[in-house]
Amino acid sequence: MALTARIRTRDGWAVSHAVVTVTDMTGRQVLRAEADGDGAVRDTTALDPGAYTVIVTAVGYAPAAASAIVTASGRAEIGTVTLARQGGTELPPPGPWTVDPAHSSVGAVAQHLGISSVHGRFTDFSARIEIAPDEVEKSRVEAVIRAASIDTGTDMRDTHLRSADFLDVEQYPEITYRSTDLSAAGSDRWTVHGELTLHGVVRPVDLDLAYLGTGSDPWGGTRAAFRATAELRREDFAMNYNQVVQAGIAAIGTTLKVELDIQAVQGESLPQA
Repeated sequence: MALTARIRTRDGWAVSHAVVTVTDMTGRQVLRAEADGDGAVRDTTALDPGAYTVIVTAVGYAPAAASAIVTASGRAEIGTVTLARQGGTELPPPGPWTVDPAHSSVGAVAQHLGISSVHGRFTDFSARIEIAPDEVEKSRVEAVIRAASIDTGTDMRDTHLRSADFLDVEQYPEITYRSTDLSAAGSDRWTVHGELTLHGVVRPVDLDLAYLGTGSDPWGGTRAAFRATAELRREDFAMNYNQVVQAGIAAIGTTLKVELDIQAVQGESLPQA
């Protein structure tokens, strides 16, 4: 292939309707190609060696431009081009936002036996975001997760996780997070500083937050999307259970990777179905 590229959103999804336009140094268009269903661009048009400009466009996304060098072989490998939602760097309008659990996920990943990962999620949670009107650093988020809603896909493992060895859901039925402030880490990235209450222990926890943009929904509302990650150590929250299967290898890792995919609706409440 003379030209290859992969077009993705900032959270890794393929942009199947993207169009790639290549111009030479005089501004003349020399190639136009469309991405396939996997967001891949593969075009066999022969290009002369030299420098070119690549412009990627897609409806609903801000255009992206990159430089490309075509080698003597006539090939140009663009690699992955990431598109941001149109207006994705514009902050959500100020005021209250309500997280939509039906279109959000709260997940965690733990290492298992030192060789693979176990993925789990909480299915019952609620959260509210307040975007400050003047200083976005003063924005706030509060979330409540029902600990018993843990779901790893295996009933026996979930029962163990709900027990006193781990979450102890009878004594600590809720996991809560309340932000204290946030700081900018880029045009669309933030660090959320806050306190996590888990297993009866309160600890400061920072979330690495990516803002993915806003858009309209079919019910006449406005939605904003975010992705956030964090790492927790179980021992910081007095969850010290471990089963050592061999020297230096535990059945369940002591570090948890938290992964949040959040969609919030503007307003104090969710739209009625």
